[in-house]
Amino acid sequence: MRRTLVAVMAMAVITPVALAACGKDDDKGANAWMSTPSAGASASAGADSSREESATVPISLAVTPATGKTDVPVSAEIGFKLAGGKVTTVTMKDSAGKAVAGTLREDGSAWVPSAPLKTKQKYTASVVATADDGSTKTAATSFTTMGKPGKKTGTGLYLFDDRTYGVAMPVVVEFSPGVKKADRAAVQKRMFVTTTPAQPGVWSWTPNGTQAYYRGPEFWKSGTELKVRIAVGGLPTGGGRYGDRDRAATAKIGRSFEMKVDNRTKKMTVLQDGKTIKTMPVSLGKKGTPSSSGVMVVMEKKEATVFDTTDTDGADGYVTDIEFAQRLTWSGQYIHSAPWSVGDQGRRNVSHGCVNVAPGNARWLFDRTLIGDPVTVKGTGDKLSYGNGWTPWDKPWSEFIKGSALPVPANLK
Repeated sequence: MRRTLVAVMAMAVITPVALAACGKDDDKGANAWMSTPSAGASASAGADSSREESATVPISLAVTPATGKTDVPVSAEIGFKLAGGKVTTVTMKDSAGKAVAGTLREDGSAWVPSAPLKTKQKYTASVVATADDGSTKTAATSFTTMGKPGKKTGTGLYLFDDRTYGVAMPVVVEFSPGVKKADRAAVQKRMFVTTTPAQPGVWSWTPNGTQAYYRGPEFWKSGTELKVRIAVGGLPTGGGRYGDRDRAATAKIGRSFEMKVDNRTKKMTVLQDGKTIKTMPVSLGKKGTPSSSGVMVVMEKKEATVFDTTDTDGADGYVTDIEFAQRLTWSGQYIHSAPWSVGDQGRRNVSHGCVNVAPGNARWLFDRTLIGDPVTVKGTGDKLSYGNGWTPWDKPWSEFIKGSALPVPANLK
């Protein structure tokens, strides 16, 4: 069936751009924004150094923001300019003397508070660096944060806390309005992902800057924990705007479950943990409304819904009850039960772009899939548009990493 956009999850501020396609419904889920995880490798906060400073080893240490600086964004980090040692302790306190928690960046270049600072507050910070011989150097600063910004960039994170996702689940962040190229590097530096067990990954932006995806060269390993913090609350995002708030979630990756659809055979092959467990006939989009070929993921599941295309197709539109619907694109392509096309499935394409399957097969799939399971369609007359759904896997790794606003490590190129 062909339908118009319905958001997979209700974002705190924004919703995706509507596109015409297989049907329409007005139900919207609720997204969850969770507590802030750490931003990188741990560093002690609040501990005092036990060693005396020594002039025998020339440690050079300066910190930012500069002492006395005002109107500092609440996203402020304690930055270091250091030679002759490494930072071993960072202590930060608010105007009431309460300690502020935070962590060191993995590269040791700065200390990141675990949550945005408060507006119009004075903060003090003390940084201790230690040389190889045990001698230390201490530097301190105090600064005052800015007031509430007049313009904000809305943000959203398509990830629920304590949920289990498929192996192709990308980390998807949205920005409204989109972030311009000149401002993306600073924003990307504040988007943290930790995988357990450790797996490489890179951020990549869509051309208009409204979305950024995080994925690795391969699908996630089953059992992986994804810990995400989008630490853009109060961060300058360009054009006098500041990020609306931090977003965070911790989720897990489940078993491998892949669906591969071939227009030539008009069959879907289902693999679990790399082994074929089922094949089933399908009917794809007819000539005038072809299904998209590409690598997609399941974005939403609804056991029962209504496809309504009357607002886009007028007199040619329809209202149809649908069961076991699984969204693949924003433009409205789904896998769903289609009892009216059972006779065509495996033989010819009659849908409005969706993957039609028999009711029993639709239920079988619905009972086993997870949000984030990959779906590959090949051999149709239409190429999947990048950004029409969660599409980072539709680009080869060499192309995907070109969308990063920061240099990609040599070992990932």
